[in-house]
Amino acid sequence: MPLQNPTPTAAHTDFSGLWIPLVTPFDGNAIDHPALAALTTRMRNAGVAGFVACGSTGEAAALSHAEEDAALATIVQAAAGLPVVMGASDCNLARMLERMQQLNQQPLAAVLVPPPSYIRPSQAGLMQWFTCLADASVHPLIIYDIPARTGAVMALETLRELARHPRIVAIKDCGCDANKTQALIHDGQLQVMVGEDAQIFSTLAQGGHGVIAASAHAHTGHFVELLHLLARGEVLCAQPLWQVLLPHIRCSFEEPNPAPIKGLLAHMGWMRPDLRAPMTPASSDLVLRMSQLPMPSPLADPTTARRA
Repeated sequence: MPLQNPTPTAAHTDFSGLWIPLVTPFDGNAIDHPALAALTTRMRNAGVAGFVACGSTGEAAALSHAEEDAALATIVQAAAGLPVVMGASDCNLARMLERMQQLNQQPLAAVLVPPPSYIRPSQAGLMQWFTCLADASVHPLIIYDIPARTGAVMALETLRELARHPRIVAIKDCGCDANKTQALIHDGQLQVMVGEDAQIFSTLAQGGHGVIAASAHAHTGHFVELLHLLARGEVLCAQPLWQVLLPHIRCSFEEPNPAPIKGLLAHMGWMRPDLRAPMTPASSDLVLRMSQLPMPSPLADPTTARRA
């Protein structure tokens, strides 16, 4: 049966600021919902703009759709009104269209969608993939451009054409192509969200819109403050804070994500370090080094980030 055109809802239109792609805490093999709710509350109180549920940092590939939906419900409740983006991925278009119909019933700010993994479609195939999904969604779509995971490289002209669709509004930029990033920022057709944490400073200083940063599970208030400084054009004031945060960012991806950040959060007593196979916990040496990195100076006023 062909899909019916969805009825658009009031779209979330601002994807600036810091968005946390939440890890999924486990207790053994089960989702630890109390830990997930507590983590979401901590991030909310630190002044983040919103959350991403069930992205790659959330180990979505290891979750069933029922588990994803349960995690989403916990996050939405703990977010207490802050917007939540939901990750959705597959390599089969029919299954993805079914998933989009399910997600149409959820209270989402947007759906974060990568190209199909393993397939490596042509640019015409990528156009078809994202256009069909955007047509089927009542929510805005954020393109997740991450060739290191999908094997698909999205050309600039493809992204420009997709940006003409009224529900394709932003891109999580993990393409590692500085020229493409600069062109997208200059075009202004898509909101450019930094997806590579080490590129936060350079992309935002050039006019990027927002950040989806796994490393910002720790030192969250300082990341929020960094983004506010850059949004105000206070680049020189932001540089010292960035230099302190950068070693933490590098360590956060020294081993496969999300093992290092989960290990650090476990060291802080916020959750267990459990992951689902084939993911394995971070090495004790890395977690120890992360815990001993110099801390940013305390914020002069801990509520600054929330008021800015």
